[in-house]
Amino acid sequence: MLQKCGNSPSLPRPQVFSGHVHTEVQLACGGCVLQLFQENKHEEKVQDPDREKREPKADMGSKTWADLAGEMKIFLWNPEERTCLGRTAKSWGLILLFYFIFYMCLAGMFAFCLYVMLLTLSPYTPRYRDRVSPPGVMIRPYLNGFTIAFNVSQPSTWQPYVDSMHHFLAAYDDKVQEEKNIECVPGQYFIQGGSDSEEKKACQFKRSLLQNCSGIQDPTFGYSRGQPCILLKMNRIIGYRPGAGVPVSVECKVQKGNESHLRSVDFYPGNGTFDLMYYPYYGKFTHVNYTSPLVAMHFTDVQRNYLVPIQCSLNGKGIINDLNSDRFLGRIIFTLSIGK
Repeated sequence: MLQKCGNSPSLPRPQVFSGHVHTEVQLACGGCVLQLFQENKHEEKVQDPDREKREPKADMGSKTWADLAGEMKIFLWNPEERTCLGRTAKSWGLILLFYFIFYMCLAGMFAFCLYVMLLTLSPYTPRYRDRVSPPGVMIRPYLNGFTIAFNVSQPSTWQPYVDSMHHFLAAYDDKVQEEKNIECVPGQYFIQGGSDSEEKKACQFKRSLLQNCSGIQDPTFGYSRGQPCILLKMNRIIGYRPGAGVPVSVECKVQKGNESHLRSVDFYPGNGTFDLMYYPYYGKFTHVNYTSPLVAMHFTDVQRNYLVPIQCSLNGKGIINDLNSDRFLGRIIFTLSIGK
């Protein structure tokens, strides 16, 4: 804002320089000479469309790859300050010593806690067995899942099952059982005293007890005739006594479908039971020569050229075989397909 003092002369015409209006005003007021330089922002700006192109752009401090590489090289090794990754040799030594002591203390604490815990455990029997469920079951042969499929007229389809059976039953040979194990009294539990670390004796389970499914009379276990043998065994549980004094038996039926597709099944030994003399089991460290008892299922009459789903279940006191969430608890389901 410009003001006149007394009889001040008229203001000169504004002069335009690069879009800014500067006015030099000389005012004489009371014997004083004032020089005012004022920027008038309300004057019309002179438009210059080529101005941005002519003016050089400001340097924003951008760095080239060479600059970054040089800085990285200095960071890795600074010869002036003799630092590596920003630390001197003394600094690196101190930090490494700190972490070495720190982690050694942690390792020592972990080893001590582990040692104390192991003192409370026995290598022979589990400390807690109150939540051990009834045993599950498994079958042999077990090659490609729970489907046993073959054609009688094609030996190459059933020979792998036969080889698997012979391999599994090698530990049950009569001679091997007579050398390692003893004869026990059938129909009662074989309970052995002594300390947990004392080696326990095991009862004989001879291969010949499986009769037609032993592989002795028929080395093909019936597969060459379309009458396959399948072995069933219970999983081992330390201290478990199945059946509450009564032997556990095995029963097989068609799981779903036409029941007439499974017309005849023979069980060995005897009537298809697990004798009580093979229980309880004392663990692999003390019951070294223990061999799990077996029940052989001889499927002598099965519908040919059909997929027959079969369920074999354990029956006895304390046995659970109807739990839908576990198909192996007290039962097993497999598929049998016999072609011509």
